[in-house]
Amino acid sequence: MKKLIFLLVGAAVILYSCGGDKAKTEKKTQTALGGVKYGGVFKMNENEDFRSLYPLNITMALENRIASQIFEGLVKFDQADLSIIPSLAKSWEVNEDATSYTFHLAKGVKFHDNSCFDEGKGREVTASDFKYCFDRICVSDPTNQMYPLLKDRVKGANEYHESVNNKTPLEGGVSGVVVIDDYTLKIDLNYSFAGFLNIAAHNATVVYPKEAVETYASELRINAVGTGPFRTKMIKESETVILERNPNYWKSDEYGNQLPYLDGLKFTFNKEKKAELLEFKKGNLDLVYRLPLEMIGEVVGELEDAKKGGNRPYVMQVVPALSVYYLGFQNKLAPFNNIDVRKAFNYAIDRESIVTYTLQGEGRAATHGIVPPFKGYDYENVKGYEFDIEKAKEHMAKAGFPNGKYFPEMSLHINPGGGDRNVQIAEVVQKMLNEHLGINVKIEQMQLSQLLENVETGKSNFWRSQWIADYPDPENFLNLLYGGHVPDGISERSYVNSVRYQSTKFDSLFNIALREVDQTKRFELFRQVDQIAVDDAANMPIFYDENTRLIQVYVKNFPSNSMEYRDMTAVYFDYDEE
Repeated sequence: MKKLIFLLVGAAVILYSCGGDKAKTEKKTQTALGGVKYGGVFKMNENEDFRSLYPLNITMALENRIASQIFEGLVKFDQADLSIIPSLAKSWEVNEDATSYTFHLAKGVKFHDNSCFDEGKGREVTASDFKYCFDRICVSDPTNQMYPLLKDRVKGANEYHESVNNKTPLEGGVSGVVVIDDYTLKIDLNYSFAGFLNIAAHNATVVYPKEAVETYASELRINAVGTGPFRTKMIKESETVILERNPNYWKSDEYGNQLPYLDGLKFTFNKEKKAELLEFKKGNLDLVYRLPLEMIGEVVGELEDAKKGGNRPYVMQVVPALSVYYLGFQNKLAPFNNIDVRKAFNYAIDRESIVTYTLQGEGRAATHGIVPPFKGYDYENVKGYEFDIEKAKEHMAKAGFPNGKYFPEMSLHINPGGGDRNVQIAEVVQKMLNEHLGINVKIEQMQLSQLLENVETGKSNFWRSQWIADYPDPENFLNLLYGGHVPDGISERSYVNSVRYQSTKFDSLFNIALREVDQTKRFELFRQVDQIAVDDAANMPIFYDENTRLIQVYVKNFPSNSMEYRDMTAVYFDYDEE
């Protein structure tokens, strides 16, 4: 079975199943120039509830999958290959040492019509709107998790942040974000940073209107006003989010057809993965992201049957993910403030077994660093932790807990999402730690929003986590361990570096790597940084993930990618292909 699944990597293949028929009234589309078709509502499901759609408080991938259809920034990722492409900035220039970026905005782009505006009509976006939003990233607020994106990097970001904290905000905001004219924005950095365009494509650097902030205040989390191809129509928390086509969207395709093609998007929040797959097979969903582990064999069997013919096709897409699944240690608290305990835990886990048997071959054992396999990055030369019971016991004894004696009973905090794989992995880890180290670990389940709250505020000591890249760069993973993100107090929120790992050696080399313009040298420095974190056992990587999804065969222009980044702007339905 493992071999069969690996054969699918990087490919889209057809499989068949006897699903129900979609209502004929939902199949009305209208052909436009170039053969594309207008119409239809794309339906998809998430297995967790969202916390917020406010760009500065989006910390979950599912939130970004919704918000990225509503908001736009200066640039964005190409959905096929994750390269940087224009968004609201039609062009840009970068100076020779990558310390200054100048963006030229498209004219005539308007915010969504919304009651926060006079007469409910969205106004034109200018460079001043981007300036306003970049400044807000540097304002301390419980709903702002994104200051680390600009901290130290953008000129004046730190100074403005401090001035706001002191209730004496500097006039002019962040000095390095400069409005040249209505359609030109310049951003100056403190040091060379070749990866800044990735930051400009981040969900936190999108544009939204001041009017919405002033009108909705704390309710911005469910009142999303952007410029994107879709706008909010209905939000019923824990049940449904419906986005409708933005009739005033500024962009057209190569044939002159106004985008987007779809009438709307519908997100549901069914926690049961099996039920989600069943709804897909009935034709009530157009996408399933991740399959229930216990049903992978069934789906692969259907794939094999498809070679013999069938009556309803699906498309299966599998790509290696820019994602690492790991268990977090609270480095500031006992027992994980002891490096030997952290190393003992890492040696005690058989990652290959977890991937082969628990995950049914999905993914790759994380026997290297925190950065997953990445083009141009020499991850294989980061030496991680092989399964070694004797070494695990040696480090446990060195820490003062021979054979687990005197070791405190603790809880492993997890959320039950992910098609039960979080629970299954936790149970395997629990068993391995007991058998190999003689310690007892209790599994404690909670919803993802509560888990994140506990982790960020230092209330969890040992927990399940996963990092899906915000942008395709090793820096995005290693930034999770940068000591400059750790607050002084254990109860103060630590969003980025939630394990609160701090190493002078790591931080020094990380800062050198950040400033390196040559990509080959930059990636090699990041590899060395990765090795430092591994040697310190800062956390416990388990596996590098895969993105597996099923889409209905009539879904077009919807390529899969390693970040599961979704851009529904040019997706359309062609029911003639059923």
